[in-house]
Amino acid sequence: MLKYYNTQLALQEIPNEITLAINITGCPNHCDGCHSPWLWEDTGTILDEAAIDDIMREKDGYTCFCFMGGDADIPTVNRLSKYLKDKYNIKVAWYSGLENLSKDMDYANLDYAKIGHYDKNKGGLDSLWTNQRLLKIQYKGNVFQDITNEIKVTHN
Repeated sequence: MLKYYNTQLALQEIPNEITLAINITGCPNHCDGCHSPWLWEDTGTILDEAAIDDIMREKDGYTCFCFMGGDADIPTVNRLSKYLKDKYNIKVAWYSGLENLSKDMDYANLDYAKIGHYDKNKGGLDSLWTNQRLLKIQYKGNVFQDITNEIKVTHN
């Protein structure tokens, strides 16, 4: 069962998108240096189609919906991604701590995917040394373009 902690406006998560980021709880990755360790706990509000409808009713002007986590319940992330695409015709992104693309995800339901655990010695997507990748997904999930370099890079 997928649960979430909160939602927030994110202008730098996905290049050129006004993103509604939803912080998913129950993260199994427990990355050293995680900026949100409270998201490791299995707490929060159940995220299902009714919750998506409530969230989308309150939020307007977003061009992308981003699942920030969900590695513990990929089938639900997949189902809700399809729901968002079908009902709201919005771009959908998934930030995952997995090292590789999951074979359980139907990437035709996503426009973007970030993969790679957070390594505090390498930094996030805005670091020159990051191990994480941001992928733009095209052609019904058959083409993955690495757009990591489109993130504003610092020398941290």
